Amino acid sequence: MTTGAVRAVHVVAAILTLAAAPVTARAQGQADSNPPRPTPVAQPEVRVAARTRTPRPVWPTDAPRALPGAILPGHRIVAFYGNPRSRRMGILGELPPQEMLAKLDSEVTAWQRADPATPAIPALQLIVSVAQDAPGRDSMYRARMPDSLIDQVAGWATGAGALLFLDVQAGHSTVVEEVKQVLPYLARPTVHLALDPEFAMTEGGEPGERIGTLDAADVNRVIGMLDSLVAADNLPPKVLVVHRFTWHMVTNAQRIRPTPRVQVVIDMDGWGSPVLKEDSYRAYVFADPVQYTGFKLFYHNDTKAGHPLMTPLQVLRLFPAPLYIQYQ
Repeated sequence: MTTGAVRAVHVVAAILTLAAAPVTARAQGQADSNPPRPTPVAQPEVRVAARTRTPRPVWPTDAPRALPGAILPGHRIVAFYGNPRSRRMGILGELPPQEMLAKLDSEVTAWQRADPATPAIPALQLIVSVAQDAPGRDSMYRARMPDSLIDQVAGWATGAGALLFLDVQAGHSTVVEEVKQVLPYLARPTVHLALDPEFAMTEGGEPGERIGTLDAADVNRVIGMLDSLVAADNLPPKVLVVHRFTWHMVTNAQRIRPTPRVQVVIDMDGWGSPVLKEDSYRAYVFADPVQYTGFKLFYHNDTKAGHPLMTPLQVLRLFPAPLYIQYQ
């Protein structure tokens, strides 16, 4: 540990509770008729000591070169995150669809202007396995969204010429089991994946009570699933986003193994003032190189203490410059 604590920021996403709705399968119809209710969770600012790495982190990493058709590093992805069933989980569900897509288009344009050399492409990130504060019928503390909801958001993405990311909050399930449920969608060329270790309760406890964790072994199992899917269906390489804002959220990150068929992004997922966000990026993304980097911006949490939302030019000053940008 360094002698000086690096200040980091902590975001706990709103937890959905499906009132009386079974959570054991996305195909069960009650999930459609019982929209999730967001449950507020305390969101304290936390201080986490940064870990010194020796030697100095090396960027770019020696990850394998991607196959033809790969999105990164030739493009920058600009994504809107959330769930249409909750206004509190992110911008994806906060605004009516057409208004939301118009706002996404304006953000993509802003990023393109800030870095004309890197084409910016839009994306929607839909939370498909949603962490719960109640165990549910299968005691997994997560609710799987129905196919009808995924199809709806996939339609929005197609109409906007956007990528679709499916986001997994595993609860007491495993990321492998949750990814299995959406493999038919991941077989589509423009659909990609995100993992949220914050809500992977591999060490027990209820989602939202404390921060969860995933190990490199968990991430590598998912990479293997995506790699096999790309090879079997002759798909373009997949992008896998892994959210992170503490050291323990992703253990043994140096052992994560991207492949030519799977590109891995470690996304700085903390909220707060610009200086806190920059510190978190250096402590948990820059200091632990994997392959590509991401940066999350919160329309509300980043600005609630009076700080302005970071601009594209401010974010681009980070090293390495993030190639995945997410708004919540």
